[in-house]
Amino acid sequence: MKFSEFDLSKNADGLLPVIVQDSVTLKVLMLGYMNEEAFDKTLATGRVSFWSRSRQALWTKGETSGNYLNVVDMYPDCDADTLLVRAIPSGPTCHRGTTACFDTPESEGFIRTLSQVVKGRHAEMPEGSYTTKLFVKGVKTISKKVGEEAVETVIEAVDGNRSRFIYEASDLLYHLLVLCEAMDVSLADLESELALRHK
Repeated sequence: MKFSEFDLSKNADGLLPVIVQDSVTLKVLMLGYMNEEAFDKTLATGRVSFWSRSRQALWTKGETSGNYLNVVDMYPDCDADTLLVRAIPSGPTCHRGTTACFDTPESEGFIRTLSQVVKGRHAEMPEGSYTTKLFVKGVKTISKKVGEEAVETVIEAVDGNRSRFIYEASDLLYHLLVLCEAMDVSLADLESELALRHK
């Protein structure tokens, strides 16, 4: 991908609008602009750089705060006049100290965040963690917990108790994430299977 491949004829300032999205949670983090120098620096360093329209200067997101945006993937849009950057933020993205510059709910994408936490617990196996205890006991025990939570979720649904249903369904999702991790299955694997069925 080259900067010259973008069509910036509609943009009076010749800058490329860039949407940055968290590659794990898929939460939209910010909008910035790149000139060719910022684009090339982003490709070279793997950290998102922008052209500041107010300062008229190149800047790398996080150069003062340490909250870098580490590039995972970059996708031009269908008209080749906007860029989507999927990144892993190393801290809050917004200057206000918030996760994103857009005030969408903080819980947005949390299941993906939780999935990463579960993965981390599996890798590190910290002492005293409930998740660690589940992994130590193995797939059979985790599967049993998924079954128990599924039954409890169904009972609350049949009883029409919405708040209890949310509570039990949350337990079910957590234990299912643990089971998926134990089986080396990611949310992306499940999404791929569901997408195939949808077609």
